[in-house]
This record gives sequence, structure tokens and C-alpha cells, in this order.
Amino acid sequence: MIKVPFLDLAAAQQELKPQLIEAFDRALDSGWFIMGAECERFESEFANYCGTKHCVGVGNGLEALHLILRAAGIGPGDEVIVPSNTYIATWLAVSYTGATPVAVEPNISTFNIDPKKVEQKITANTRAVLAVHLYGRSADMTALADTCRKHNLLLFEDAAQAHGSTFDGRRTGALSLAAGFSFYPGKNLGALGDAGAVTTNDDELADKVRVLRNYGSRKKYFNELKGYNSRLDEVQAALLSVKLSKIDEWNSRRSRIADRYLDSLRGMPNLHLPDPGKPGEHTWHLFVVRSSNRTELAKFLADRNIGTLIHYPVPPHLSDAYADLLIAKGSLPIAEELAETVLSLPIGPHMNDQQVDHVTESVQLFFRGQ
Repeated sequence: MIKVPFLDLAAAQQELKPQLIEAFDRALDSGWFIMGAECERFESEFANYCGTKHCVGVGNGLEALHLILRAAGIGPGDEVIVPSNTYIATWLAVSYTGATPVAVEPNISTFNIDPKKVEQKITANTRAVLAVHLYGRSADMTALADTCRKHNLLLFEDAAQAHGSTFDGRRTGALSLAAGFSFYPGKNLGALGDAGAVTTNDDELADKVRVLRNYGSRKKYFNELKGYNSRLDEVQAALLSVKLSKIDEWNSRRSRIADRYLDSLRGMPNLHLPDPGKPGEHTWHLFVVRSSNRTELAKFLADRNIGTLIHYPVPPHLSDAYADLLIAKGSLPIAEELAETVLSLPIGPHMNDQQVDHVTESVQLFFRGQ
């Protein structure tokens, strides 16, 4: 039986093993492991890739978002609009500043925050909108920017899942005041551990993030702010520079697999396929379908050695972590429906044709047997 892991991380490292070892040795031999030449090089390369003036390497994606909001002056008493359908890190970043996350429902076809619903949640305390490019699909940044200008709000991006995605010809990371990226190993651009970055064209915000990430200090032992320890280490930066050279090729491989899924699975009963958007808008970090038969489908695929995952089974507002917000079950019905019906099929740049065929044929077999 053909085996299809949800994501083959080992294959990605194997493809680039000689270059990764060379990069590791370079960092090792330098004797400098925090905030050195490797970090500076990756920051320059990634800023150039995204089309921004600045990239600031940090410890992980959650800290990237938190430091952006903190640098922008978001704090207690403020409200930040976030999607109801997202990984909880988006909400946590807001909470870490002392501000309150305010949930807005997604467009059920794109999974992203619905710009038409944002205005309904704006109050006198609203300071910003934190949009998420969920699963690799860019959010409608034009509509969101229009709303933010109208109400004098800041606009930020959670681009943790959207390395290389575009909107109106511009890459994510350059579509707002600032963006937070995660380089968690499973991302399209993944480190070999936790890592993250902030991208922005704003000189002042970039400078403040650089200070905040380093204990609130520009010069060792001289602290301007109550900062944090959130720095992209030299080894991870060196490895990310290697992988950055492959990101567009790997994204193209993902897109070809997604196209085959879309072509082969269209018309299946009780199976809703993701909206791919315009060319380049989706880099397919995840290929997420919806079905009321999710549990049965996942088991059927598992029996055929096909890995699947659920992103995400509990929406943030129903998690114990946010019980204090007193958002009742049923208040955000689209997010709740997605939590009960979404299933992520395997997709990754190292899947071969035989594996893709096994997935599509298995899904077809399941639904035609219903």
C-alpha cells in the first residue's frame, strides 16, 4: 500500500542537505551565535523577497505578532479585530499586549476574515485589524485597507502561513503597516526549530521591534524599554537563507498538487473545495476541504495510509483560554461550522505523482460509496 504522510519534512532537508550542512558549519565556525552576520544576511534577503525595507528576525511567529502590536502602541483598553477562524496565536498576540481580541467571521469559501463584516465590530476602542492569510491564501487586503483608512485604524498581517503569497501583485508581508511570519518547521519556509520575523516599510516601527526583541536594549546593559528576549539565532538564520532560495520552486510544486486536487475532486458530493483565488494568491500551506462526513473520511484515508489533520478543531472563542471573553457557543457560527467540518489533505513539495493519485483516488472512492 502506498503511504502518504501528511507532510514529509525529512525529504525537504534531504534535498538541501549539503547546503544546509555547509550553512551550519559556517555558523558554527564563526563562533558567533546570536544577532550576527547570518541573521543580518537573512533579514536582508527576506526583506528583499517580500518587497519591504525591513525584516527583523525574532524567536517565533507569535512573538513577531506580539512585538508588532507592542511597537505600534497597542495596549490595555484597546481592541484589535481578528478572525474568528484562525490559529489561537493570532488572538494570543493581542492578549499579550493587554488589548482585547474582537472576532470577525470569515468568508466560508476563502476561510479568511470577511471585510464586509469588519465594520460591524468597530467601536470607539478599536485600534487595529490583524488580518490572517490563512492556509496560504492571501486575505482581501484592498478592502481591509479601505475600511482601516475610513476609520483611522492600523492594519497588520499574520503571514505565518503565507510565505510568497501575493495580492494584487505584491507579496504578503508588504501589504500593511507590518507583518509577522513564522518559520516553524512545517511552514512553506521552515527552520529546523522555532523562528520568526517581522517585515515592514516603517522605519520607526522596525527600530522599536529591534529594541524590544533584545531586552529593550540597543547597547548591551543599557535598556530603554521593558523588552523581551526574542532573537533569531545564527544557525536558524543560516539554514533559512538556504531554504529561501527554494521557496518559489517549492510553492510551485505545492500549486501543481493543489491544481490536481481541484481538478480531480470537483463535483464530489458533500465535499467543499477551497477557493484558490487568482494566480499567486494561494501558496497552499494547507489544502483544506470541508465535509459533514469529516470523521468518516479521515478514518477511511487513515486506513489507506494517508495522513490528514484538522486545522483547527476548536475555534479560539470556545477554547478554555478565552472563556473570560464570555463568547457563547453559537455566537460565531461560521467559525464553529468550520471547526466541525474542515479536514486538511496532505500537500507538500515532496509528494510524488503516485502519492497524489492515491489521495485523489481514495477520496473519490469514499464519496462515490456514500
